[in-house]
Amino acid sequence: MSDEPEEIIPDTEEVPAEPEEIGPVVEVVETVEAEVTEEDGEKAVVKKEKRAKKGSDLSPEELAEQERLQKIIDAREIIEIDPIHVPIEYETTTKGKIMIGPPTLTRFEKARILGARALQLSLGAPPFIPIPKEVATSLDLAYTELEKRVIPITIRRVLPNGDFQNISIDLFN
Repeated sequence: MSDEPEEIIPDTEEVPAEPEEIGPVVEVVETVEAEVTEEDGEKAVVKKEKRAKKGSDLSPEELAEQERLQKIIDAREIIEIDPIHVPIEYETTTKGKIMIGPPTLTRFEKARILGARALQLSLGAPPFIPIPKEVATSLDLAYTELEKRVIPITIRRVLPNGDFQNISIDLFN
């Protein structure tokens, strides 16, 4: 082996090298906000972005650290339900205090009640009030029954932790 550069022969074809397998490309964007005072005394927020190295640019130490952190994340226990908390029911007092949600029916509750009652009426359920002359459809009759609060229904409002309150329809404003 000599120190002289090798001679390249122009007649030979170059064989394309196979592409190397590259690990997953990771790009982290960090936004940094800085307050800058301008000449007229107003403060402005300037956002600067820092881009982290991509996956192929990481050193072996950084790749090892990434793998170590990934193993820690994968080993975490997933808690779907808190085993300590037992759902409780908020009792409706004699005053009719509604503890969960607004003191009125929400539009979603109203729509659900009207739809269910209109379906019952259209399938032949007996009405709870005498049918007024201006009522043309089962939905109109269901709306009239809801206004008079004669539908025997209870709304269950549930909190994210499982606690709930059953509220009679006649307690709503």
